[in-house]
Amino acid sequence: MQRTDCCVVGGGPAGMMLGLVLARAGVPVTVLEKHDDFLRDFRGDTVHASTLKLLDELGLGERFAAMPHRVLQRLHVPLTVGTSLVVDLGLLPGPHKHIAMVPQWDLLDLLADAGRREPSFTLRMGVEVTGLLREHGRVVGVRYRDANGRDGELRAAVTVACDGRTSAVRSASGLRVREFGAPLDIWWFRLPRREVDVQGFNLWEGDGARLVGIDRGSYFQLGFQIRKGSDARLRAEGIEAFQRRIAALAPEFADRIGAVDSWDDVKLLTVRLDRMPRWFDPGLLCIGDAAHAMSPIAGVGINLAIQDAVATARYLAAPLRRGDVRLGDLVRVQVRRWAPTCVTQSLQQLVHRHVIQPVLAGELGQGGSGPRRPSRLARLLRRYPRLQAIPAYVVAIGLLPEHAPSFARRSSSS
Repeated sequence: MQRTDCCVVGGGPAGMMLGLVLARAGVPVTVLEKHDDFLRDFRGDTVHASTLKLLDELGLGERFAAMPHRVLQRLHVPLTVGTSLVVDLGLLPGPHKHIAMVPQWDLLDLLADAGRREPSFTLRMGVEVTGLLREHGRVVGVRYRDANGRDGELRAAVTVACDGRTSAVRSASGLRVREFGAPLDIWWFRLPRREVDVQGFNLWEGDGARLVGIDRGSYFQLGFQIRKGSDARLRAEGIEAFQRRIAALAPEFADRIGAVDSWDDVKLLTVRLDRMPRWFDPGLLCIGDAAHAMSPIAGVGINLAIQDAVATARYLAAPLRRGDVRLGDLVRVQVRRWAPTCVTQSLQQLVHRHVIQPVLAGELGQGGSGPRRPSRLARLLRRYPRLQAIPAYVVAIGLLPEHAPSFARRSSSS
C-alpha cells in the first residue's frame, strides 16, 4: 500500500495543472493517468488568453511560445441560423490578445516536464483507477490497476477527480449528476491544408448542416455537427454519403475529401452538458469535466478545467501541508468556481437552443432553416464594434480567471 497527500486521478489539463501547482507548494502529489502517453487526437486544443497569462505567471510562457502553434485573433460567433459575428480578440486587455491552438499533448508534456522538476511531484502513466477506498464514511484513496495488470492501492488525504466527462471516480462516488442534454454530437476528422486556404477558425453553414474548421498549419481539424444519437444511422449510409455532404457544404474541400476514405478516420465526440450539484464528499473533490461536462462551443472547457485546478491548489495547499483537510476546504473550491461554471453552461444552452438546434432540426441535406435577418444583438455589435470586447472577454478570458498563487510563481529563466 502506497501513500501520498493528494491523489489526482486523470492526467488531462486539470490534473496536470493541479499536480504542478500543489507540488510547487511542497505538497506530495501523485497524478494517475490511465493511458501510457498523452497522444490522443481531437481533444480540446484551444489555449485561451487566461491560460496563456497563467503560463506566464508559472514561468512557462516562453517555453509554450517556442512550441509549434497557431494563433487565433478573430472568432466567428454564431448568433442566429445563417448569421455569425466576427469578434476581434485584439480588444482584449493584457498581453495576450489571441487564442493559441496547440495539440493538447504538447501542453500536457510541458506541464509534466515542469512537474517533474519538483521533488514532491509523481506522475504514473498507464495506471487506471478502478475504485475508491473508504473508511468511516470518508474517501481515503483509490484502487488501481497498472499497465502490467497488477492491482494496487494508493492512500491519500484528498483524492481529486480530474478524469473527464466519463469520470470513473465520479461514478464510484455515488454523487448525483444533473444532465442538461445537448442537441448535437460531432464528427471530427482531418483534411490537408494548402497555403491558399482560409486561416484561423472558420464556419460553414448549409441546409441543415454546420461544419467548423480549425487551421492547424499543415492540416484542418474539422468538426461536422450531427443530430444527437444519429451517428450509427449516418454511418450506415456509407463513407461516400459523408464525403458528398462535406463537398456540398464546403466546395473547397471537394477535391481532397477523398483523403477520408474510411470511418476509422472520423471520430465521434458525444457531446454532454451536465453538472454535479455537489462536487465533494469527505476526502473527495471533483473538478473540470468530472464536475461539469462542457459543450465544445467556443472551446472553453479546457480553460475552465485549468481554472478549477488553480483554485483547488490555492485552497488546499495549506490544509494539505498541515495535514488537516476539512470538508469546508473542499466546499470553498465549489463556491469559488460555481458562478463561472453555471453562467458559461447557461450561455452554451442558449447557443444549443437558438443556433445549433434550428440548423439540425431537419434531416441533413434536406431543407434546413436558411439564413435569417441578423438579430438585434448582431446589429448592435456591428454598429458599435467596441462592444465586441464583451464576448471576446467572456470566451478568451472567462468570467472569473484564476491567477497562479505566489508559491507557484516562477520567472521564465528558472
